[in-house]
Amino acid sequence: MHESAEDIERLQDLLDRSYAEAGPHLLGIHTAERRLTATDLVERLQGMRLLVVATVGAAGRPVTSPVDGIFHRGFFYFGTSQDSVRWRHLQHNKSVSATHLPSEEWAVIVHGTGVPVDTSRVLPDGLRATLLEVYLPRYGPHWETFLDSGPVYTRIEPERMFAIDVTR
Repeated sequence: MHESAEDIERLQDLLDRSYAEAGPHLLGIHTAERRLTATDLVERLQGMRLLVVATVGAAGRPVTSPVDGIFHRGFFYFGTSQDSVRWRHLQHNKSVSATHLPSEEWAVIVHGTGVPVDTSRVLPDGLRATLLEVYLPRYGPHWETFLDSGPVYTRIEPERMFAIDVTR
């Protein structure tokens, strides 16, 4: 877990603001006792997590695709190729939504803006180190060479985030 106390506080504030502005339908499902806290999220979202990411095409239509997601310091990150449709969409329209739905029991949904992130060097937030921590054991030492070969990463700067555990 790489989140600081400030990261968790910022994330909890986001969750609280999101629910304060949510509509009655969502609130009827995401009842107070079913909502996950920021602390719950940082505990559950360790390692690589599959996300379904939605970007907006030139015609204004949403396009979804699965990606590897990394939850780091209270933000979702995902990588793609510079020649992908997803990356092209983000160059023209920064709007992005993502859903992590590992089972029918719990889910996380985030809506926000896609912000490009430089993973080619060590930054104070530690994202590169986290990526290496997650992927080197999985793919071996050549993964760092791959990371430096040109994949591009995006941080979802969240405007709204919702997290539910329906078993509660």
